[in-house]
Amino acid sequence: MIAEVDNGSRCGIAKAPPSKSYAHRLLIAAALSDREVKVGSCGHSDDIGATIDCLRQLGAGILRLEDGSALVRPIEREKSFSRKTRDGNIILRCGESGSTLRFLIPVAGALGKEATFEMEGRLPERPVGDYARALENGGMKIVKEGNCLKCSGRLRPGEYVIPGNVSSQFVSGLLFALPLLKGSSRITVTGKMQSEGYADMTAGVIRTFGIGVAKTGEGYLLENTEGYKAPDIKLVTEEDWSGAAFLLAAGAFSQKGITVTGLNKSSVQGDRRIVEILERFGANVTTCENRITVKRGDLKGIVIDAGEIPDLVPALAVTACGAEGETRIVNAARLRFKETDRIKTTVSLINSLGGIANETEDGLVVKGAEKTGGLRGGKCDSFSDHRIAMSAALSACIAKEKVVISGAECVSKSFPDFFEVFGGLEKEIRAGDQNG
Repeated sequence: MIAEVDNGSRCGIAKAPPSKSYAHRLLIAAALSDREVKVGSCGHSDDIGATIDCLRQLGAGILRLEDGSALVRPIEREKSFSRKTRDGNIILRCGESGSTLRFLIPVAGALGKEATFEMEGRLPERPVGDYARALENGGMKIVKEGNCLKCSGRLRPGEYVIPGNVSSQFVSGLLFALPLLKGSSRITVTGKMQSEGYADMTAGVIRTFGIGVAKTGEGYLLENTEGYKAPDIKLVTEEDWSGAAFLLAAGAFSQKGITVTGLNKSSVQGDRRIVEILERFGANVTTCENRITVKRGDLKGIVIDAGEIPDLVPALAVTACGAEGETRIVNAARLRFKETDRIKTTVSLINSLGGIANETEDGLVVKGAEKTGGLRGGKCDSFSDHRIAMSAALSACIAKEKVVISGAECVSKSFPDFFEVFGGLEKEIRAGDQNG
């Protein structure tokens, strides 16, 4: 799909999309619980579709409703409904969803399911070695064959040691799985945990389902519990700060501003830091309950530590193109293992549209409008990466020409309605008038 985005700044009001981070977690916990529950606002992204499909294959009954919610009937331990390979393994198709893969490997082990996880895109290249070793020490056997991970054996309760510098998703997977086992367990994280807020998100979700989990100085302690119990409260997915970031960043180029609704300012989502970073750039930001409004200010280049916010980097790099001076993004080495090498593809996007950006070992440097006069616009490639495609649309706000994005359908991974939402914003300045 080719998306053509007219140049010029935008203004208006938009609703944030549902958080796939929360949706993954609520759906998995619901599938592991003791009775049918409804999970509201799951959305229709490809990644959530992958998790739903895998949970179904493990034995859950999930009915997706037109309003984006889902009715979840829990997994029946003695059943699974997937086609099987010749060796009897259940086939679980993860697509390109790292969350689906990493969350469900230990869950399959705790359930005693022999499973083959099929991976697509760059997912087979993303690191799981330390995770696999920890799970194998706990009773599982994990073998990688091409684009598949074959898992067998039954997980045991006990102590699990996980390095914190690769992915908090490893910790989340164990947080889901260990309460299914009889006996207490401990997760010890060595070194600083990256994206710690997302592991805390998982802990919060399983607490909602009656699981006793305590955060310690080294990780998490899971008490011996009676398993997952569906809560009586209404379960609704939070809105997504990661997806909203592209809309909020567009507001930094707007005189009238863009308001994004539905966002929880107290969320544990690390990407809520977009507000603080846009303020550091010099944008004018106001908040009122669950409404965030961003307007143009005197934008200046800054230094950004991306260790806790890797998914924000492409949007922030484009924002830097509209700021005066140099912006340095550091501590972003994990981006090289995303859907693309996202340091490389972010730099390529900016340079293809007439900006100036350069890679560093663990990040990138962007020269702002003072050096380049903004972006030229023109044709660019999404590299089949949803965050690159959305960043390309954002770049149109400061481009002299329209931006033509190839492979734009990849936004379905996280924000299927992105181009409809972005296109629904009002053009604030006529094409070609940005600098007039």
